[in-house]
Amino acid sequence: MIQNVLLDRKAIKFGDFTLPYGNKTGYFVDVKEISTDPKILDMIASELSKEVREKAVAGVELGAVPLLVATALRSGIPFVIVRKEYNHGTKERLIGKVSEGDGIDIIEDVVSTGNSILMAANLLRDRGAKVSRAITVVDREEGGAQLLRDNGIELVSLVRISEVMKDRK
Repeated sequence: MIQNVLLDRKAIKFGDFTLPYGNKTGYFVDVKEISTDPKILDMIASELSKEVREKAVAGVELGAVPLLVATALRSGIPFVIVRKEYNHGTKERLIGKVSEGDGIDIIEDVVSTGNSILMAANLLRDRGAKVSRAITVVDREEGGAQLLRDNGIELVSLVRISEVMKDRK
């Protein structure tokens, strides 16, 4: 279902792109763009909420924020926004309540290397949270699942890019 939306709404763009970690790619997965449509955002949040096991969710700014809010509203659970960097004001990188022993699932729009999820997990763990799962809309299947597994985090994917590309042909 979600993979059809990705294709129908042209959320997968083909061309020459540079990913956040510097690698070049022939396609870009733009979940941010389609999540600006309330109906699509609600559909994605519905699927994400089915996978949430903990009593809170967290995610890294920017791509995960609409997904977090929509999933939290659907599930009735709190969320935590993780800032990549924040060097002014309070300099706080976590927005939301995190207490010792809290179980938190991380939500992400697209996973490539898994580095942003790992960064978020480490910040949350430093506050005493238990993080053992991450849920992504799309796994680009570029090693992120293995990196996360090596760090005690299971990656759950709503869609794997290989499935989307197979359906595209």
